[in-house]
Amino acid sequence: MWVRLRRAISPVFIGLLCASFILWYILKLQYTYTTTFSVLVNVSGERMSVPCVVEGKGVNLLGYRVYQRKELKIPLTDLKYTITSERGDSGELLGVWYQFDPHSVQSAISVRFSDIKVTSVGDIPLMAAPRELLGEDL
Repeated sequence: MWVRLRRAISPVFIGLLCASFILWYILKLQYTYTTTFSVLVNVSGERMSVPCVVEGKGVNLLGYRVYQRKELKIPLTDLKYTITSERGDSGELLGVWYQFDPHSVQSAISVRFSDIKVTSVGDIPLMAAPRELLGEDL
């Protein structure tokens, strides 16, 4: 079967077809696209995945997709946050959490990406905070 197919299709045709596909793909990468992907963020040692909507040239977006496993280190002092607590039915303290402001997270991520624009961020996960931040009276 392969011999029959090889006689029917010229190797030069296959080579030119591959070259034209590569050139078409390179040309398409110059356009501006909007897409979503998760950014790995390390805030003071705690890792979280933040969904972002980004806009940029296809070449730059492809580059960031390739290096998506790389995490951004953002100090806690660069972010605006509120501290929330969770209590059980009997009133005992179950957990203390940092709840981050989406605009501060978006601007902190945008500063660290030079070639693409972060247009919005999705739901930002809560990060555990030390219980001492609330004090015993709360």
